[in-house]
Amino acid sequence: FYQHEITFLGDSDLTATQIHDFGLSEVKRISDEMDKLLRSQGLTTGSVGERVVALAEDPTQLFADSDEGRQELLDYLNQEIETIMEKAPQLFATMPTIGVEVKRIPKVIEAGAPGGFYTPPTLDGSRKGEFSINLRNMKEVPKFSLKTLTYHEAAPGHHFQIALNMEQTDIGLMRQNAPFNGFVEGWALYSELVALEMGMYEGDVWGNLGRLQAELYRAVRLVVDTGLHYKKWTREESIEYYVSNTPNANSDAVKMVERHVAMPSQATAYKVGMLKLLA
Repeated sequence: FYQHEITFLGDSDLTATQIHDFGLSEVKRISDEMDKLLRSQGLTTGSVGERVVALAEDPTQLFADSDEGRQELLDYLNQEIETIMEKAPQLFATMPTIGVEVKRIPKVIEAGAPGGFYTPPTLDGSRKGEFSINLRNMKEVPKFSLKTLTYHEAAPGHHFQIALNMEQTDIGLMRQNAPFNGFVEGWALYSELVALEMGMYEGDVWGNLGRLQAELYRAVRLVVDTGLHYKKWTREESIEYYVSNTPNANSDAVKMVERHVAMPSQATAYKVGMLKLLA
């Protein structure tokens, strides 16, 4: 069943063992890159995770916990999208005709909502694509992590792939809207690297650290998902691997492991899909 899920959700013929081993090697590679980057900025004390946590608590990386601070954050990210849209024609022969914007998740639902998600535009073009970001706790959204999240959820990530798919009116309604997990999430993660190649992190060392942190999280998913479902890891072993290898809090590790339990292989599709696009 698990191998079926890898094929179905990851659109891959890799085995669980191959994914697990690839994940281990990627965790090491990305952790080493993050360590080198942190050391270049004089941050040498503690593990990679501890140093990233310390950076996330630096006041220079936090927007004010106020309506004004939240609006400043939204303006910053919408400006990033404008810059991406200006640069994208250098790489992309086809651009979505429908725009995308960043909005705050409404207060009434933010307590139970995820950190961020993309909502496609309407088929008739009456509503833009939207990247909704959760601003319930401003300490959860340090500045160095935000550019990468925007490139993933909006442009050139989910919005480019999904909006362009929806604009192909000659392929039938089902194919216009069909979400292929390995392609959708693989493209969005690959887009974070495309943004690097576009120069979006030029002169922004901490933004690039945020990109590496996001990729590290996806590499850890490969190890834990296959660990749970193929190597018979316990829930506790899986949580501990997250805590030991990412800067994320224990509560985040618990939520992610429960996601693995509920949706076997779904979270492997990000790096597996990215790997296919790189190939």
